[in-house]
Amino acid sequence: MNYKETTEWLFSRLPMYQKQGAKAYKADLNNTLALVNHLNNPQKYFKSVHVAGTNGKGSVSSMLASILQEAGYKVGLFTSPHLKDYRERIKINGKLIEKQFVTDFVSSNKEFFEENELSFFEMTTGLAFSYFAEQEVDIAIIEVGLGGRLDSTNVINPLLSVITNIGLDHKQFLGDSLGKIAYEKSGIIKQHTPVVIGEVNIETKPIFVTIAKLNKAEIHYAERMSFPAYECELKGNYQQNNIKTTLTSISLLQTHFSISKENIEQGLLNIVKNTGLQGRWQILKEKPLIICDTAHNAEGLKYVVEQLKSLKFKDLHIVLGVVNDKDLNEILPLFPTEAKYYLCKPNLERGLAADLLQNTAKEFGLKGSVYGSVSEAFKNAEKSAKQSDVIFIGGSTFTVAEVI
Repeated sequence: MNYKETTEWLFSRLPMYQKQGAKAYKADLNNTLALVNHLNNPQKYFKSVHVAGTNGKGSVSSMLASILQEAGYKVGLFTSPHLKDYRERIKINGKLIEKQFVTDFVSSNKEFFEENELSFFEMTTGLAFSYFAEQEVDIAIIEVGLGGRLDSTNVINPLLSVITNIGLDHKQFLGDSLGKIAYEKSGIIKQHTPVVIGEVNIETKPIFVTIAKLNKAEIHYAERMSFPAYECELKGNYQQNNIKTTLTSISLLQTHFSISKENIEQGLLNIVKNTGLQGRWQILKEKPLIICDTAHNAEGLKYVVEQLKSLKFKDLHIVLGVVNDKDLNEILPLFPTEAKYYLCKPNLERGLAADLLQNTAKEFGLKGSVYGSVSEAFKNAEKSAKQSDVIFIGGSTFTVAEVI
């Protein structure tokens, strides 16, 4: 198979959470353990940092990678989902994994994949680990796919575990309370391995403390730390928490790596160039001001909508598309009723039909028209907007991906 055929096989042959949601989720590590054993345990051949959390784990992972790159290290970065190109998930110093490596890896292991009915994410995790091991990275930043305890990435023994925050997302898999979700996320805490906690509350803190004690893992609370006011390329207000979590993590990694203040400064200023991160309060155009953000749950959208409301504009246009497992009763009340809405369905199997989104949006006083695609919705927003207006695109990673 060539690269195109290989990725088509990856996307269509096996269940994939990005496309299908719940039926692609596997609540155990048996397949991953069998896979890494089959691959001769590549995860044992590179140092790593493991990053989990409801929101911010992608930003924190990219900040860490960018700072370590500025310090001169060869840094692997494994994140999900991708926006445009499958290879965005696996990078070294910002460079996408080679197409030939993807093709060769799948070709060499296809029989094993099929015999063991591996999921899309399990295969991709094995691919990332194999690539980082073969390329001899100095360190790899590994972002959890979903949850933590039972996530495919949770077979590594990192130098450091990081949990950004806990929110009510993916409740069908992780539990219907902050405590239950915290328990799943804290599954990445390892024996005698320090853990950084970005944010805690009365429900989550006891869970972290209990799990950390069981593992004799030292907890470091980012909220309690004090750092210089570094400028960051990512301008979303919510990034302030992510910066603190990143800086706390870096302070611990300095035991293993030489990282200067200048490396930190440059790393935070060059995140996009160093890692290719997109979709975090990303400004696409100035007049009218066009902004997109991949926030897709109540905790993340709360910060984004607050920042939107703080902007100066004549009219606000919102291109909104979500997936069908989102609790609309949690996210829609956050949006301003005075905005004009362009409602659409992201182009994937689990995208929510735009007319269904419209019906629920009306219940919360959100008025707008339905469009046949994200692209059509965005084009109509551009036609309607004046130079003094603001256009926001969001609601789902997949909605943003179709515009970027």
